[in-house]
Amino acid sequence: MTPFGEALRQLRAKKGVTQRQLAEAIGVTPAYLSALEHGKRGRPTFELLQRITGYFNIIWDEAEELFRVAEASRPKVVLDTTGLAPAYTAFANALAARIRSLPPDVLEEMRRLLQKA
Repeated sequence: MTPFGEALRQLRAKKGVTQRQLAEAIGVTPAYLSALEHGKRGRPTFELLQRITGYFNIIWDEAEELFRVAEASRPKVVLDTTGLAPAYTAFANALAARIRSLPPDVLEEMRRLLQKA
């Protein structure tokens, strides 16, 4: 599941809306909405995000957060290390090979280090 999928699922639960109800209201199929929530589809388009925020009548601050979360929800990420030192390519490949086995505390520490950089 992506951060956006989790946020959308929580929003639907909070408002008491099923996937089918939301899908019909915003003009997508329930299967697409399910795939989006489970991270099997890429991040939603700007237009779809607008339809979702409109459907839920989300105020600006909450909408901005949903858009930010959507931006960070690409399930397939490509890292381009062209032109960088070999250590950068080696690090990107090591991360790709091990990301599924990283414990949550290590992941959180890496996230904090990235924010500081």
